[in-house]
Amino acid sequence: MDLVVYHGQFGDFTITPHDRREVLIYRGGLIVAALSFAIGTGLALWQGSNPLIQQALTPLYTLVCLGLGVSLLTIHIYLKPLHRALQVFWAMGAIASGVIAHGSPEPFALTVYQQPLTILGVGFLFAALTGIFFKEAFCFDRLETKLLSPLIPVLLLGHLLGWLSLPVEQVLLAVWAALFLVFAVRKAIQPIPPDIGDKSVFEYLKQQTLAKTGGLESP
Repeated sequence: MDLVVYHGQFGDFTITPHDRREVLIYRGGLIVAALSFAIGTGLALWQGSNPLIQQALTPLYTLVCLGLGVSLLTIHIYLKPLHRALQVFWAMGAIASGVIAHGSPEPFALTVYQQPLTILGVGFLFAALTGIFFKEAFCFDRLETKLLSPLIPVLLLGHLLGWLSLPVEQVLLAVWAALFLVFAVRKAIQPIPPDIGDKSVFEYLKQQTLAKTGGLESP
């Protein structure tokens, strides 16, 4: 089957099977993260005081971390420094989460809830997630991502600073989980080429970087 030739801003390009696999992996990571987050949120809101539920939230949170990490490895973002920054945020949040989970005798979720200062570490992971939502809102004008981009920092900072009551936090958490799930499902059924973007832009930026670092002679 002949490859479709797309006309980009800086030249023609084609979409390869490798490109498509990356998009599918990106979306798969988002689905794992969204489902795990939704299940964990549902359990926490249903019986968050149950010790068994509190213990179950830790592996679900781990799946959120892993799914998000996989997505950040394969997401297509034109600005490489932004892509790297989101990956660094994810790594910082994941490391902080591991330290908190192994350094506290209490279940991870309970520790984060009872000790809001832990958000200063864990929050980096959700800053990376917010970055994905912001990118998707900018590229695809999705309502759920426009709502999630400010909602996540409002909830985390509100809890950190003690500005939000428990009922308000529960509502915001439920909205977050629902919109995240909507986002992941909509991504799963979206055509693949828009998620790959204009490959000629990626190539142009790569050549510009090589030229600046001496890897390519400037014309």
